[in-house]
Amino acid sequence: MLKKKLLEFLAEDIGSGDITSNAVIPEETMIQAQIIAKESFVVAGIYEVETLFRTLNVTFKAKVKDGDEVCKGTVIAEVEGHGRSILSAERTALNILMRMCGIATASRNMAKMIQNAGLKVRIAATRKTAPGLRYFDKRAVMIGGGNTHRVRLDDAFLIKDNHIKVAGGVREALQRVRATASFSKKIEVEAKTKEEAIQAATLGADIVMLDNMTLEKVRETMKALNAQNLRDKVLVEISGGITRENLLDYARLKPDIISLGSLTHSVKAVDISLEVVSTFREKQSL
Repeated sequence: MLKKKLLEFLAEDIGSGDITSNAVIPEETMIQAQIIAKESFVVAGIYEVETLFRTLNVTFKAKVKDGDEVCKGTVIAEVEGHGRSILSAERTALNILMRMCGIATASRNMAKMIQNAGLKVRIAATRKTAPGLRYFDKRAVMIGGGNTHRVRLDDAFLIKDNHIKVAGGVREALQRVRATASFSKKIEVEAKTKEEAIQAATLGADIVMLDNMTLEKVRETMKALNAQNLRDKVLVEISGGITRENLLDYARLKPDIISLGSLTHSVKAVDISLEVVSTFREKQSL
């Protein structure tokens, strides 16, 4: 599946052919190049980019591994092969690497903020990913130290506000889910109010998501869950409106999970380049 996806990415970029590389670079020209970090970041995407280059019969030698923290000037990898192949795949490879490293870096930074504050709260991504990039984005979050949350709709039940509206209430929605749910699937309920959160926890939801609540509303809801001896019976997730600036404020309220769509939908790609270091002619077989 990964190889197929990577080939689709290449086809999208190359079209009927890299007319510039084909015109400038003789067919027999081989090149050696380095992939270089232009700033500090957390590495993610080595496996994916290696798979891409090897698909094109390009030798790929990683100099770092996924999860490593690197600084400006670090050689991420060395590649060697036909010049046309390497330069045709350059942008696709760098786009994947730059995006995945950006997501991993943001995930690592937020996870460290919580860890350094002495708190035990898990950072998680959401399904707010660009179509076609779910695998890459979620893997980058995991490499950075975050949790993937649901990758697909069939991973777990998540009863959201629109489900509740259609069903006629939290109780009705939960009843319908339980009528079809396997014991192996978690059931999460999105709560917009303290009352919905209490109801979901009382009715046996595995996870209660406090969605788009202010700090004060979350504080009140957590207090109510504790008062009714429900807090230890459910996992509590906070989601919606969480930023780097207010992350610790919400984390100090001691939920189990904080999920952030911004980890993937507003990613800042890091700066990485591919630079040719030498050229030579392909050895002709006798």
